[in-house]
Amino acid sequence: MAKILSTSQPLNIVSAEFKADPFPFFAVLRASEPVYRTTLPDKTPLWLLSRYDDVAALLRDERFKKNRRHALTKEQLRKLPWTPPMFRPLERNMLDLDPPDHTRLRSLVHKAFTPSLVEQMRSRTQAIADELLDRIVWTGEMDLIKDFALPLPMTIITEILGVPRKDHDKFHKWSQAVVSLTSPSPTLRVLPSVWKFIRYLRQFFKLRRRDPKDDLVSALIKAEEAGDKLNEDELLAMVFLLLIAGHETTVNLIGNGTLALIENPNEMNKLLSEPSLVKPAVEELLRYTSPVFTTTERYAREDTTIHGVTIPQGEMTLGVIGSANRDETAFENPNELQITREPNRHLSFGQGIHFCLGAPLARMEAQIAFTTLLQRVPNLRLTKPSSSLHWRPSIFLRGLAALPLKF
Repeated sequence: MAKILSTSQPLNIVSAEFKADPFPFFAVLRASEPVYRTTLPDKTPLWLLSRYDDVAALLRDERFKKNRRHALTKEQLRKLPWTPPMFRPLERNMLDLDPPDHTRLRSLVHKAFTPSLVEQMRSRTQAIADELLDRIVWTGEMDLIKDFALPLPMTIITEILGVPRKDHDKFHKWSQAVVSLTSPSPTLRVLPSVWKFIRYLRQFFKLRRRDPKDDLVSALIKAEEAGDKLNEDELLAMVFLLLIAGHETTVNLIGNGTLALIENPNEMNKLLSEPSLVKPAVEELLRYTSPVFTTTERYAREDTTIHGVTIPQGEMTLGVIGSANRDETAFENPNELQITREPNRHLSFGQGIHFCLGAPLARMEAQIAFTTLLQRVPNLRLTKPSSSLHWRPSIFLRGLAALPLKF
């Protein structure tokens, strides 16, 4: 693997080919270049941190900002690519903001996105999982992504938000375009999808302002913390983020996790014979498959030296969660799937103020998904070699485009 570091071919960490098996490459980086400079396909400089302790530290490091405008020099700000006006409201999402804006927005959505809401969705999630499998168990084959892993979390998050079921397919199409971005700046290819997404949401908000329902969008419209409401752009960015983050990551967890169990039959059989192990199993699948493969971008607000390497002010840095979760110094036998692993301090939901708000929902959905899937179709098998499966290109995520199975 060391050859990869010296090849004249530029590394493309967002490509489907790289996503298929990135783990050996990052094992080399952890050992020899824990602070590694590369570029994105659009030539944007990018720094990768690959060790567990460094990724965990980055998630809390105040020398790195989420909002690049708080970190860039005047010269760098002048050179920023033009952002189409319709995209600008989306920059007001929680993921891309620092305190105090982040604190205010998170407290507002936290008020509406409660643990009791997640608990209320448990029986609904079980019903949807059963309904989806009822349609396919008699066929003897399925594409796990299209038939199960995608519609389950998509139905749940859209129902929580109050989006009509007839529009679910549209939402998935639009969100897939967004998560397939190969740089943080929007490209012409995704403009139509984002434009349609935003136009739909603005109309939906008008409807909910006139006719509030018992759903999260209505709650967000009403939400008020210390007299400070969400403005229209912040509401748009919040719902946009919740819709995408609320299902794309869980699709990857269910898809990647099922593949990992099929490839590790001893662990699959352990879970089949002891369904009560599903909670630690989900934590281990989060660690082992890293559905969110890197942190979202951070920008050095000053020249910052880590392990003797200086990251210049304003340059983008990603912590590689998929590498941290396989770090030999943090996990024993990290390349082995062990569904009873304890302790399991994986970083798959992040850390610090940006810790994933939807973690309880994702855990609940995955626990139900794996339990129901293995109960209903215990003899899952791949229809083709895992080496020929197609992975979706993405900066931050790692997930399968399809997972054809027979049973």
